[in-house]
Amino acid sequence: MSFQPNPGDELIINGTAYVVGRHPAAPGLAYAQAGRQGIVYQLIAKNGAPHEAKALKVFFPKFRIPAMVYQSEHMETYGDIPGLQVCKRDVLTPERNGSLIAEQPDLLYAVLMPWVHGMTWFDCLTDQRQLEASDSLALARALAGIGSAMEQKGLAHCDLSAPNVMLPFFSEVELPEGTSAVELVDVEQMYSTKMDRPDALLAGSPGYAAHRTVHSGLWSAYADRFAGAIIIGEMLGWSDRVVVDKAWGESYFDQHEMQTPCERYFILRKSLEARWGSKVVELFSRAWDSQDLSSCPTFGEWLVVLNAVTEQEILVEDTETEPAGTDTGDLAAMSGTSSEAVPSLATPAPLKAEQAEMLNQAALEQGERGVTDKLFRQARELEQQNKPAAALEVYRSLYHFVEDGSPLHVEVSAAITGLEEQLNPKMPEQPEKSKAWYRSKMFIVTASAAVVLLAAGIPTVSILADQSNQRQIEAAKQEEALKAAKAAEEKLAAEQEAAQKSLTEKQRQEAEQQAKQQALAAQKQQEEQKKQQALIAQQVKYEAYLAQKEQNKQAAAKLAKQKAYDQQEKYEKYLALKKEQEARAAKEEAARKAAAEAEQKRKDAVQARNKENVLQLISLYNKAYASQEGGSTAKAKSFAKRFRALYDSNPSYYRSVGEVGYRASSIYNFLGDTNFRLPKI
Repeated sequence: MSFQPNPGDELIINGTAYVVGRHPAAPGLAYAQAGRQGIVYQLIAKNGAPHEAKALKVFFPKFRIPAMVYQSEHMETYGDIPGLQVCKRDVLTPERNGSLIAEQPDLLYAVLMPWVHGMTWFDCLTDQRQLEASDSLALARALAGIGSAMEQKGLAHCDLSAPNVMLPFFSEVELPEGTSAVELVDVEQMYSTKMDRPDALLAGSPGYAAHRTVHSGLWSAYADRFAGAIIIGEMLGWSDRVVVDKAWGESYFDQHEMQTPCERYFILRKSLEARWGSKVVELFSRAWDSQDLSSCPTFGEWLVVLNAVTEQEILVEDTETEPAGTDTGDLAAMSGTSSEAVPSLATPAPLKAEQAEMLNQAALEQGERGVTDKLFRQARELEQQNKPAAALEVYRSLYHFVEDGSPLHVEVSAAITGLEEQLNPKMPEQPEKSKAWYRSKMFIVTASAAVVLLAAGIPTVSILADQSNQRQIEAAKQEEALKAAKAAEEKLAAEQEAAQKSLTEKQRQEAEQQAKQQALAAQKQQEEQKKQQALIAQQVKYEAYLAQKEQNKQAAAKLAKQKAYDQQEKYEKYLALKKEQEARAAKEEAARKAAAEAEQKRKDAVQARNKENVLQLISLYNKAYASQEGGSTAKAKSFAKRFRALYDSNPSYYRSVGEVGYRASSIYNFLGDTNFRLPKI
């Protein structure tokens, strides 16, 4: 980026003259702040008050979008919402600012807006500056109020994070009455139904993005709810020294801890409950355990709960909680770690054994509940995707986490049984071979009687109201059944007698025809033998078929069992591989962070050294000038040589800082000719 103004440079924008502000820590540098989309410079109107300073945001080439003009016109209406004063903006366009853009091409579609005084919430986090309880509540209320007002108009910031939350509440510049305690900046990604979706979407900032949505761009009316809950929780927790000391760094949570039962979550949760009450904890837990952004509590809910906290309660909480400290054992139990893993916490007053046990049990149940809910949802999703085998494995894993006899235990058991029957259906049983005994007359008589008795007994079973009437009805039915059986026996005897007579008549006829049948007897006997042999062969074949079917059934069951074992083995290998990959990734990430931190420290050291050298160069020049004015040319020359030696160590950098290059040119002229008069700069 070629636009690199020096402090004091003048810019005329829309007919108003501005000068570039000086950095309070380095007067020789312009007051600028770098962000993800560009660099913001402070501009001070020549005839304006300090609180009327402007911010000129110069975008990187990727984010110089012509549609910014249309977007800013719509944002103008939101500038009256407390906390959104940066929406009052002007975009530098070729039509209105052509001459300035021709001189400085990087200012194309740059944005001029109010400068927000004060530190960022990021500065407060990194400085580990503990807040008063009243200040924490004021900041949290202000942020909740801004979010509530935005939600009512269908707006969302879409990149809510610590660097984008400014705190005029701590401004050293006197601000007008009614100024919001919190202001939001970097609103270029703002969501509104009246604005177009940005071409490049941000995925949320580490430490504030829900891990379920961190890989996808955020641009919806619900985009701020999760990040807002985290920042409100940080603001409320920052009045507790234990929470401040436990912070990860640039945010309270590490991104890898988001929405997991980690130690920091339980520490912050316990602090919020002790200081601000159960309703605050309930809202924070809802956001932490949410499955999507729309499930998080609204900012309106936060505002109602926070407004219900009175100043008297804050004073009582401060006096009650500050001396007591925090129980290291409880926090270790709640986070699933040993007490040795929390050495920085203060030693508290002892709790009763029953209270400690209740806290430990509640924390363990909270962690297990998250695991069981996650596994149960995963199994249900696999069932809906028609993946019964995978769903069965997840249900089996879940089975070990649920309590015996609980409703979830019963539901998981039923699901496992149903999936096993679906994957391994039972083979239909072959009906037994028919036998000839069912044709016997005795069987017919007995069956008839049984049928009659059963038919009589069916209505008896359905009458249970009055036992005495029931016995009478049963006796009558039994008597009727006996009569029916007797009638059946008599009918059967008559049939048998008729059959006997028919047989006698038949034998007589056979005797008469015996002579005729003797010729055919041998042939008939042979045919009978063939039929018998065929029946025997058929019986043997059927028995062989049954044996083969049983063998196939056993083989199929064995194969299914082996397949289940193989799937379990693959799943265990997958878990081991995944664990190994996660460990490797964590190790690589730690190494990368360490290298990045080392490189950043080196750059910071170089930058600090350069800044110190700039101040030393200015001092040496001033001493040389004073010595020459005092008539001591030798001293002036000595200071000039020291100036030249220091300047030559990094001339490319010093030349670009303020008037140092001009001073260096004067020093070189003086060393070349001692009669040269050093100018006063």
